[in-house]
Amino acid sequence: MNVEELLDLMEETLEAGTAVPFAAAKRVVDVDRMRDIIDEVRNNLPDEVRESKKIVNDREQILKNAHVESENIIQQAEERARVLVGEQEIVKRSQQRAVEILTAAQTQAKELSRNATVYCEGILKNSEEVLARSVSDIKNTRMNLRNVASRRQKK
Repeated sequence: MNVEELLDLMEETLEAGTAVPFAAAKRVVDVDRMRDIIDEVRNNLPDEVRESKKIVNDREQILKNAHVESENIIQQAEERARVLVGEQEIVKRSQQRAVEILTAAQTQAKELSRNATVYCEGILKNSEEVLARSVSDIKNTRMNLRNVASRRQKK
C-alpha cells in the first residue's frame, strides 16, 4: 500500500472506533491496529519522500539547464547584436569613405576639366595667332607679288 491508502485506512479505523459517551469528538480505537498502520506509513514514507526528492531534484536540474541555456541564448544574441552593429558600423564607414572618394573624384574631375579647358584655350589662341601671322604673311606676300608684277608690267 502507498501512503495515501494507509492514510485512508487510518481514517476508516478512526471512524470505526467506538464513540466515547458525552464526548462526540473522541473515540476508542484499536491501538495495535493504528500502530501497525503508522508503522506501515513509516515504511512507505521513505519511498514517497525519495520520489518527492527525486522530482524536486529533477525540477531543479531542469531549471538549472533552462537557466544555462537561456544564458547561452542571451550571450549568442548579444554577440550577434555586436556583430551586426559592427557590420553596420563597417557599412556606415564604407559609405562615408565612398562619399569622400566620390567627392574627391568629382573635385579632381572638375579641376582636370578646367585645366584641360585652359590648356585647349591656350593651344587654340596660339594656333589663332600663328594662323593670323600666316594670313598676314600670305597677304604681304600676295601684295609683294602684285607690286612686283605691276612693276614688271610697267617696264
